[in-house]
Amino acid sequence: QVQLVESGGGLVQAGGSLRLSCAASSGFFSLNAMGWYRQAPGKQRELVAAITSGGSTKYGDSVKGRFTISRDNAKNTVYLQMNSLKPEDTAVYYCNTGWSTPGGSWGQGTQVTVSS
Repeated sequence: QVQLVESGGGLVQAGGSLRLSCAASSGFFSLNAMGWYRQAPGKQRELVAAITSGGSTKYGDSVKGRFTISRDNAKNTVYLQMNSLKPEDTAVYYCNTGWSTPGGSWGQGTQVTVSS
Protein backbone atom coordinates (compact mmCIF):
# COMPACT_ATOMS: atom_id res chain seq x y z
CA GLN A 1 0.00 0.00 0.00
CA VAL A 2 1.38 3.38 -1.03
CA GLN A 3 1.74 5.86 1.81
CA LEU A 4 1.23 9.50 0.91
CA VAL A 5 2.32 12.54 2.92
CA GLU A 6 1.05 15.97 1.92
CA SER A 7 2.70 19.23 2.94
CA GLY A 8 2.94 22.89 2.01
CA GLY A 9 -0.44 24.20 3.09
CA GLY A 10 -0.96 27.33 5.11
CA LEU A 11 -2.73 30.65 5.43
CA VAL A 12 -2.46 33.03 2.51
CA GLN A 13 -4.27 36.15 1.37
CA ALA A 14 -6.44 36.12 -1.71
CA GLY A 15 -4.31 36.48 -4.81
CA GLY A 16 -1.39 34.72 -3.20
CA SER A 17 0.34 31.46 -4.04
CA LEU A 18 1.20 28.18 -2.38
CA ARG A 19 3.00 25.06 -3.53
CA LEU A 20 1.83 21.75 -2.17
CA SER A 21 3.93 18.60 -2.15
CA CYS A 22 2.94 14.97 -1.87
CA ALA A 23 5.64 12.42 -1.11
CA ALA A 24 4.88 8.79 -1.91
CA SER A 25 6.51 5.80 -0.28
CA SER A 26 6.14 3.46 -3.21
CA GLY A 27 8.97 2.58 -5.53
CA PHE A 28 6.33 2.17 -8.23
CA PHE A 29 5.34 5.83 -8.00
CA SER A 30 6.48 6.59 -11.53
CA LEU A 31 3.98 4.09 -12.93
CA ASN A 32 0.95 5.65 -11.27
CA ALA A 33 -1.24 8.52 -12.30
CA MET A 34 -1.57 10.89 -9.36
CA GLY A 35 -4.27 13.30 -8.36
CA TRP A 36 -4.82 16.21 -6.01
CA TYR A 37 -8.19 16.42 -4.29
CA ARG A 38 -9.70 18.87 -1.86
CA GLN A 39 -12.51 18.87 0.64
CA ALA A 40 -14.04 22.04 1.99
CA PRO A 41 -16.20 22.04 5.14
CA GLY A 42 -19.61 20.63 4.42
CA LYS A 43 -18.70 19.65 0.86
CA GLN A 44 -17.72 16.45 -0.88
CA ARG A 45 -14.15 15.73 -1.78
CA GLU A 46 -13.43 16.79 -5.35
CA LEU A 47 -10.68 16.18 -7.86
CA VAL A 48 -8.61 19.31 -8.42
CA ALA A 49 -5.96 18.06 -10.82
CA ALA A 50 -4.40 14.85 -12.04
CA ILE A 51 -1.26 13.82 -13.90
CA THR A 52 -0.42 10.59 -15.68
CA SER A 53 2.87 8.75 -15.44
CA GLY A 54 3.77 10.33 -18.77
CA GLY A 55 2.93 13.86 -17.71
CA SER A 56 -0.50 14.44 -19.25
CA THR A 57 -2.63 16.61 -17.01
CA LYS A 58 -6.23 17.59 -16.36
CA TYR A 59 -7.83 20.17 -14.07
CA GLY A 60 -11.12 20.94 -12.47
CA ASP A 61 -12.93 23.85 -14.10
CA SER A 62 -12.62 26.02 -11.00
CA VAL A 63 -8.82 25.88 -10.98
CA LYS A 64 -7.94 25.89 -14.69
CA GLY A 65 -5.38 28.55 -15.49
CA ARG A 66 -4.47 29.04 -11.82
CA PHE A 67 -3.19 25.67 -10.61
CA THR A 68 -0.44 23.51 -12.10
CA ILE A 69 0.22 19.88 -11.25
CA SER A 70 3.65 18.39 -11.81
CA ARG A 71 5.70 15.43 -10.68
CA ASP A 72 9.28 14.43 -10.02
CA ASN A 73 9.52 10.67 -10.38
CA ALA A 74 13.08 10.62 -9.08
CA LYS A 75 11.79 12.05 -5.80
CA ASN A 76 8.49 10.11 -5.75
CA THR A 77 6.78 13.46 -5.35
CA VAL A 78 3.85 15.24 -6.98
CA TYR A 79 3.33 18.98 -6.66
CA LEU A 80 0.46 21.41 -6.93
CA GLN A 81 1.40 25.00 -7.66
CA MET A 82 -1.54 27.21 -6.74
CA ASN A 83 -1.60 30.81 -7.94
CA SER A 84 -4.22 33.55 -7.75
CA LEU A 85 -5.78 31.84 -4.77
CA LYS A 86 -9.37 32.65 -3.85
CA PRO A 87 -11.25 32.24 -0.57
CA GLU A 88 -13.24 29.44 -2.19
CA ASP A 89 -10.02 27.45 -2.57
CA THR A 90 -9.99 27.03 1.21
CA ALA A 91 -10.03 23.30 1.93
CA VAL A 92 -7.99 20.35 3.08
CA TYR A 93 -5.93 19.15 0.12
CA TYR A 94 -5.09 15.49 -0.38
CA CYS A 95 -3.21 13.50 -2.96
CA ASN A 96 -3.91 9.98 -4.11
CA THR A 97 -3.10 7.57 -6.89
CA GLY A 98 -5.32 7.37 -9.95
CA TRP A 99 -6.49 9.51 -12.87
CA SER A 100 -10.19 9.84 -12.10
CA THR A 101 -10.86 7.65 -9.10
CA PRO A 102 -8.68 7.61 -5.98
CA GLY A 103 -6.91 4.30 -5.78
CA GLY A 104 -5.35 4.19 -2.34
CA SER A 105 -5.65 5.21 1.26
CA TRP A 106 -5.92 8.87 2.13
CA GLY A 107 -3.15 10.69 3.95
CA GLN A 108 -3.68 13.36 6.57
CA GLY A 109 -3.99 16.12 3.99
CA THR A 110 -2.75 19.67 4.25
CA GLN A 111 -4.92 22.64 5.16
CA VAL A 112 -5.09 25.60 2.78
CA THR A 113 -6.82 28.71 4.06
CA VAL A 114 -7.28 31.74 1.82
CA SER A 115 -8.34 34.94 3.52
CA SER A 116 -10.25 37.66 1.71
